Amino acid sequence: MLKFLAIRDFVIVSSLELDFSAGFTALTGETGAGKSILIDALSLALGERGDASMVRNDCERAEIAAEFDVSALPHLQAWLREQELEGDAGVCLLRRVLDAGGRSRGFINGRSATLQQLREAGDLLLDIHGQHAHQSLVRPDAQRALLDGYAGMAGAAEQVAALYRDWQTLHRRRISLSENADAVAAERELLLFQRNEMEGLGFSVADWNTLQEDYARLAHAASLLETAEFGLETLSESDTACLAQLNALTARIRDGMQHDASLGETLRMLESAQAELQEAVYALRHYQQRLDTDPQRLREQEQRIQSVMDAARKYRVAPEQLDEALQRIVARLEELGGDADLAELEQQEKSTQQSYLAAAQKLTAARKKAAGKLAREITAAMQTLAMQGGSFAVALLPLGQDNAISGNAYGLETIEFQVAANPGVPARSLAKVASGGELSRISLAIQVATSQVAGVPTLIFDEVDSGIGGRVAEIVGHLLKKLGNSYQVLCVTHLPQVAAAADQQWQVSKTVENGVTLSHITVLDGKQRVEEIARMLGGVKITETTRKHAAEMLGVAA
Repeated sequence: MLKFLAIRDFVIVSSLELDFSAGFTALTGETGAGKSILIDALSLALGERGDASMVRNDCERAEIAAEFDVSALPHLQAWLREQELEGDAGVCLLRRVLDAGGRSRGFINGRSATLQQLREAGDLLLDIHGQHAHQSLVRPDAQRALLDGYAGMAGAAEQVAALYRDWQTLHRRRISLSENADAVAAERELLLFQRNEMEGLGFSVADWNTLQEDYARLAHAASLLETAEFGLETLSESDTACLAQLNALTARIRDGMQHDASLGETLRMLESAQAELQEAVYALRHYQQRLDTDPQRLREQEQRIQSVMDAARKYRVAPEQLDEALQRIVARLEELGGDADLAELEQQEKSTQQSYLAAAQKLTAARKKAAGKLAREITAAMQTLAMQGGSFAVALLPLGQDNAISGNAYGLETIEFQVAANPGVPARSLAKVASGGELSRISLAIQVATSQVAGVPTLIFDEVDSGIGGRVAEIVGHLLKKLGNSYQVLCVTHLPQVAAAADQQWQVSKTVENGVTLSHITVLDGKQRVEEIARMLGGVKITETTRKHAAEMLGVAA
C-alpha cells in the first residue's frame, strides 16, 4: 500500500509531504482547490507522460516521490528482482523528476528506470478509477485475470497456458518436419554420420595436449640423446671431464689449507659445485635411460595427429574446438527430433493438444459459471449507484471460427466486460463507456464484488460521485468504506455523505501568498471534520444546525 508521498514544485504545490494510512481516506475541498493534483502527481510517479507545464512557475524542476509497502506483493518483489531494481526489504520507492524544459527522469529504489518500468511497477501497486490513467479494468488481460481469480481458477489458467506452449512447440516441430521431410531426413543422416565419426575419433582437449608433448619428445629423441651423451662426456667421462679436473683442484686446495686456513671458504664453494655437478651427471644418466626412441610409437603418434588435423580441417575448426563442434551436431540432432520419426511426433502433438483442450474446456466451464454470478452481483450494485435499469455482463467470446476448435494460451475464448448503463440501451464493452462518472461507479461495483481476488492494494476513485446525491451518495460512501476493509482506498469527493463514511479525511485548500497561488492539504481531526462536512452541507454561512447535522452524519457512518 501507499505509505508516503512527497511533492515539490508541482503545478501549484510548493512542498507537500503526506503519510498514508490503511482504510478509506476522503479528499475534500472547495471547487478549484486542486483536489486532483494529488492524483496527477501519483500518475506522474507511476510513469504517465508529463510536460513542462507541470513544473511550478519560476522553478527549475518538479519532483514526486512515492513510497509503497510491498511486503505482501510477491509478484512485484519478483519483478523488481528480475529488473535488478530491488531496494530495502518490503519497500518500493518510485521517484520522478520533471525539469522546466520538459525532460524527465524516473527512478525505482534509487536506480534509474524507464517510463515503461515505472508503468509496469505502477500496474501492480495502484489503480486510479475515473478520467485518469491506470484504469486496469478496461484492459482485456485484466478482465480475464479478474474473472479467473473470482472463479478460483488462476492456477488452472496458468496450467492451460503451459499446455498451450507445449502443444505449439510440438506443432511447429511437426510442421517443419512434414514440410521439409526429405531435407530433414538428409540432414539427420549427415549429422548422424558426423556424430558417429567424431565420437569414433575419441578426441579430448587434454589427450590432444599430451599427445603433442609426447610427439615433440619422440620426434627429437635422437638429438636429445646426443645432447645427454655430450653432457655426460663433458662432465665425467672424457679425459678432461669437468668433474675430474674439479676433483684434482679440490685435492690441491685441501692440501694447501695445511699452510693457509683462509682457503677453507674456497674449498667449501668448490665442494658445493662438485656435488651439484655430480647430481647433474646422475640426472643425465636417468634421462638417457628413459628416453624413448621407439620408431613404431612415433609412427602411431604421427598417424593420430594426422587424424585429428584431418577432422579439424573437415569441420573447419581448430583441433581444440572439435569437442564444441560435436556438441553442436548433437544439439542440432535434438532439434530435428533425434532418431524420432514423424509418426511419433504427430502422436506427441495430438496427446498434448488433447490435454490442452481438456484443461481449457474445464477452465471455460468454470468461467461461465463465475461470469453469471459476477454479472448478477455487479448489476445489483449498479441499481444502487444511480444506474437503475442498467446491467452488467461478462461475455465469453469464442476464438473458434466455422465450428473449428481453436484456442490460445489464455483458453478457448476472450473475456469482455460489457455494460448497459440504462434500460433499453445495448450492452457495450466497458472500455467504450463514455461517461467518466459511470465508469468510475461501475469500477467501484466491480472492485467491491471482487475485493477478495484483485491484486492491486491501493485504489483511487475520482469523480465516483459525479451526477449523484442523497441516498445514492450515502450508498457510495458505504461501498467505499466496505472496500477499505480489504484495500487502501482514496476518493476525491464533493459529497458530504461520501466524506462522512471515510476512516480519515483530508482537506485540500488553495491560498495566495505573495501573489503566488499555492495548494495545501490538511489532515483533519474530529472537530475539523465536522467543520469541513458542515461546509460541504451548508451554503455561505455555516450554522450550528448544519454543524449538528455534520456531526450526526459522522456518528452514523462510524
